[in-house]
Amino acid sequence: MTDRRRLPNRRTFETFEIESQGLKLTVTASRYADGRLAEIFLQNHKAGSMAGINAQDAAVVASLALQFGIPLETIRHALMRDSQGRASGPLGTALDLIMEHQS
Repeated sequence: MTDRRRLPNRRTFETFEIESQGLKLTVTASRYADGRLAEIFLQNHKAGSMAGINAQDAAVVASLALQFGIPLETIRHALMRDSQGRASGPLGTALDLIMEHQS
């Protein structure tokens, strides 16, 4: 098993808004010094909602996967997509936008 890569105490981050499945969410993503995505947070504007909790849980798991060395592309391709190839859920939507801005 690969060791978890520690996050630096200070790291760059970006925050932006998305809408997915009719939900408005705030995305905060931080990076390692080399620019790779290190962690992602999803916050629904309806505190305590089940949809918000599911989005937060998905972001935690994605963050852990990134810190254990799973490539961002692998995570993105594992998530559900519609027949047009668009992300079906909040995490996929956020990761797609992050990837677009990274390119």
